[in-house]
Amino acid sequence: MSDRVLALVESNTSGTGRLFVRRARELGLRPVLITQDASRYRFGDDQPEIVPARTDEVSDVLRACEELAAAGHRHADVPLAGVGTSSDYYVEVAAAVAGRLGLPGEDPAAVAATRDKERQRGLLRTGGVPVPRFAAVSSVDEAAAAVARLGAPVVVKPVSGSGSRGVRLCGSAPEAVRYAGELLAVRTDERGRPVPARILIEGYVPGEEYSAELFDGAPVGVTRKHLGRPPYFVEVGHDHPAKLSRQDEDDLRDVARQAVARLGLSFGPAHVELRLGPDGPVIIEVNPRLAGGWIPRLVHQATGVDLIQETVRAFAGLPPRPPRPAPAASLASSIRFLVPDEEGELVAVHGTEDATAVPGVTEVRIYKEAGSALRLEGDFRDRLGHVIALAGTAEAAGAAAGESLSRLRTEIRTGS
Repeated sequence: MSDRVLALVESNTSGTGRLFVRRARELGLRPVLITQDASRYRFGDDQPEIVPARTDEVSDVLRACEELAAAGHRHADVPLAGVGTSSDYYVEVAAAVAGRLGLPGEDPAAVAATRDKERQRGLLRTGGVPVPRFAAVSSVDEAAAAVARLGAPVVVKPVSGSGSRGVRLCGSAPEAVRYAGELLAVRTDERGRPVPARILIEGYVPGEEYSAELFDGAPVGVTRKHLGRPPYFVEVGHDHPAKLSRQDEDDLRDVARQAVARLGLSFGPAHVELRLGPDGPVIIEVNPRLAGGWIPRLVHQATGVDLIQETVRAFAGLPPRPPRPAPAASLASSIRFLVPDEEGELVAVHGTEDATAVPGVTEVRIYKEAGSALRLEGDFRDRLGHVIALAGTAEAAGAAAGESLSRLRTEIRTGS
């Protein structure tokens, strides 16, 4: 049995949560999942020990962790090493509990401010970090006034959440006001948790979208994002590292670094989303966590830097892994997601063997089983699977991933 416990507050459901458990064990830690509903997760052979708790409540998670710590004191070889999470929804709770127990973690106040997109925007704007023009509103009338002031097109989004859920581009004022009313009527998130009765209206920033992956406040690399069809912002692919001019890459890194410094984020991972607009980089969002969408996997393949392992190390108070020598040849990794064009019942995904046979492809994975109901939500939940490729250049990796994806054919039974 491992001699130090790492408590994980809930988990993401896209796959990297399972890797947190695996990395913890590889580092000699005993992962314990604190959760309200263990049936939500599929860990397979990586199944951790489960401790039930009301994970929306800091006090109950603290109770669960204190009981783990007390057990460790009774058995001196099993101390509580740290508290963390792989889920965007629980970074505030995990940071607050770690802080109260004197364990490693990000400043809870900085995490709370960053998670609230209105507060985040305000802090960045007053700090001179470029952000879109924006307004926070809590009624349809306020939304109408904000759209009139900002001018269409605008982006309407929740003040909390992740995975592009609820984010929509609105090309006209009537469309924006109508959708603002729909979004204000939403009372809970995908996990049934209450959501703030506020939303954001933002001026649309044209340009390509990127993300900067940071650790302990320092940029690790820049990722190119590929988005699906408007009005949604479904991320249908990523390339790491992004193919950029040296100046553009430096500018994106600098603005991302400024953003996390202004927000007081200096511990562990941060995922900063930016657009390279007409006047330079603009912050779209700062997240006090690792990237989703398997970006950590791309970073690992392309550079050898395992951000999941480093995050687990940070949560557990372990020293960072010594830097590895730069590889003799640079590599690039790309992912493309399989997203259906219609709703219905999934009959099958054909062509996985042909997709796997493309040179450079390292993985083809389908998430949903035959018989699954498919709904187009306009966010990360639309993804059916992915392909990942590795090559010597971003162009070659992207081409291999694109060719692999084109060999997959989704058979869907519609209601007609």
